Amino acid sequence: MIDNFLRPAENRVRMAADALRILGALSVLLALLLHGLTDAAIVAFALPGLMLPRFVGMRPWADTAVSVTLLVAAWSNVFDLYTRIWWWDIVVHFACAGALAVVTYLFLAHRGIVPAPGDGGVPAAGAVVLTTAFGLALGALWEMVEWFGHAYLTDRIYVTLDDTIGDMAAGGLGALAAGLLLAHWPRVLMPTDRPGRVSSEAGSRR
Repeated sequence: MIDNFLRPAENRVRMAADALRILGALSVLLALLLHGLTDAAIVAFALPGLMLPRFVGMRPWADTAVSVTLLVAAWSNVFDLYTRIWWWDIVVHFACAGALAVVTYLFLAHRGIVPAPGDGGVPAAGAVVLTTAFGLALGALWEMVEWFGHAYLTDRIYVTLDDTIGDMAAGGLGALAAGLLLAHWPRVLMPTDRPGRVSSEAGSRR
């Protein structure tokens, strides 16, 4: 995975994805200067998700899509779009949970923890179930973080039972959709003809 991260950008789309990673790091400083520590911390939550697609070697377009999704999700908190636009929360949770569920699956496949998709290592249904489960788990973790922030940091963080259940449901559907994509068209997301590719054989050697 280190080789994937250090490999020079092979095209303009990958360069755009790398630029978004730099923008993400700068966004933390910008949020701190303009909006305060709480908003900077929220934006900082996106940084690991911005880096992981590079480590797992996702295709440039998928890498860029994940990065855009995470930055939009982070800055939507800063600009209070989740409370200003009633449906925005649903859309972002759908997209963000789907993106992070796929990245999580591919990261674990690289480590040999779960079978890799698309190489006979896991049935399509298994990949869908695992990806959906990852999305639901990440969604639950995020709702816990929101509750903690609302209870102990600032009441600006909007938390209600209906909002929590709705967010988790939207995220679960997004992870399900992403799991179907990963299970049936893995090469759309992950090249299989380059060094550092996901494979069950590579995973078994780690």
